[in-house]
Amino acid sequence: MAAASGFATSVAGVKTMESLILKTCSSSTNYSLSQFRVFCKPIVNNNRRIVKRGVSLNPRCDVVSAESLDLENKNDARASSVSALEQLKNSGVDRYSKEKSSIVVVGLSVHTAPVEMREKLATPEAEWPRAIGELCGLHHIEEAAVLSTCNRMEIYVVALSWHRGLREVTEWMAKTSGIPASELREHLFILRDNDATQHLFEVSAGLDSLVLGEGQILSQVKQVVKVGQGVPGFGRNISDLFKRAITVGKRVRTETNIASGAVSVSSAAVELALMKLPSSSLPTTRMLVIGAGKMGKLVIKHLVSKGCTQMVVVNRSEERVALIREEFDSVDIIYKPLTEMITCASEADVIFTSTASDTPLFMKEHVEGLSPVGPDVGGLRLFIDISVPRNVGSCVSELDNAKVYNVDDLKEVVAANKEDRHRKAMEAQVIISDESKQFEAWRDSLETVPTIKKLRALVEGIRVSELEKCLAKMGDDIPKKTRRAVDDLSRGIMNKILHGPMQHLRCDGSDSRTLGETLENMHALNRMFSLETDISIFEQKIRAKTEQSQK
Repeated sequence: MAAASGFATSVAGVKTMESLILKTCSSSTNYSLSQFRVFCKPIVNNNRRIVKRGVSLNPRCDVVSAESLDLENKNDARASSVSALEQLKNSGVDRYSKEKSSIVVVGLSVHTAPVEMREKLATPEAEWPRAIGELCGLHHIEEAAVLSTCNRMEIYVVALSWHRGLREVTEWMAKTSGIPASELREHLFILRDNDATQHLFEVSAGLDSLVLGEGQILSQVKQVVKVGQGVPGFGRNISDLFKRAITVGKRVRTETNIASGAVSVSSAAVELALMKLPSSSLPTTRMLVIGAGKMGKLVIKHLVSKGCTQMVVVNRSEERVALIREEFDSVDIIYKPLTEMITCASEADVIFTSTASDTPLFMKEHVEGLSPVGPDVGGLRLFIDISVPRNVGSCVSELDNAKVYNVDDLKEVVAANKEDRHRKAMEAQVIISDESKQFEAWRDSLETVPTIKKLRALVEGIRVSELEKCLAKMGDDIPKKTRRAVDDLSRGIMNKILHGPMQHLRCDGSDSRTLGETLENMHALNRMFSLETDISIFEQKIRAKTEQSQK
């Protein structure tokens, strides 16, 4: 993936973009393009594409070249009736009102931010509806979704204006986490439209995971849809995007061998523990697992697969542990309540933590009083913390008799077999590209929906008006059967006449028609039938959002 500097090949081009985007954003916020990874894709067959010194820019980025502005000013100077300033002002308003809404993802992950930052932004599943509501309450955000896991925190939105929406989402994240926006922006990545779509598809397929092909992320994407159902703000675009991502995740795992040999975060945690232990110590190593949720169960599963025959599991209730014990009936799994956690830790050599606790379970003062571990396991008590927020404070590592590893340390485990993972990822990218094109075609087709509705409403109004005139001339004693036949006749004529125009307003990938051709047809119909309204749909949405916020 390219960084924001990939927009231009010259320093001058970057400077021009930076100054223009900064002017568009809030003047009180110190934005810098170098602090973000911003992506825009060129639009094919779009006459509004702006070219500067051989650099092609997507007009959706709302960036205008200096030459374009100079030309406007020269033309304005010739027109004595309108000042250059007024002309530029009108041009800006026109660009704003004609801007198309964008799908934008703003987030950070294990690849861009340390766990200390990710845990401050981590949003529990129960809080996702609240977050969606707050995000959609922002002026330029129509739809939203939250994907928060131990490895990532990503906000997906449909923004009426991508740069204004970006500013609002970034400020919301800063306010929610307590992290200054200037510090937060150093770790954020930003993707929009096709790049945002492809990113989510890669996430769902397990290509962006710390461990390639891990299956848990697909379940987490499914959970976003499950939680979002019925939540105002989890709208048509975002809902369909995540549903398509689920399809992609299933296809990749079915049609490629990416999942073969793939490991989850939990299995990587077990591998890491075994790497740090003396090779001959496994049979006698005392294992403690704190938390019996999905992650904890997977830890137990992988410990069993490595030959561990006894372990202690600490959990709030015994019910889940009992179910796990039934599944692994050949292993001695001992249940202990949370009240005995410190006592159990004192009797363990390796401690795995995977709870949803918002506060650390172990701090320095808890660990320094634990009984020492034997030299046969290296003399160090290992804490393998795969929770976000973390269950073990980093201060524990200051002790001479303990060592703490968190999810960021798992990179050591997954560094092997890079070539094999790359080959599997390339196979998956073919599927992702195909699904991404289909989704973008569907979304592009929505752009003509207002024209389709207005055209049909206009023709229907004409049909009804002419039908009433015809029936009035025929008198009041017309049989119902005749009325119905005349009505059906007029409706049939209307539908046959509209069939051709409606076909040429389609751009859903079902034929060879390009988006450019479809938009040309749309604009032609708007002109021919005077379907353009004084207030654009974009402006109507902005006005509605403003009125809503003032209530």
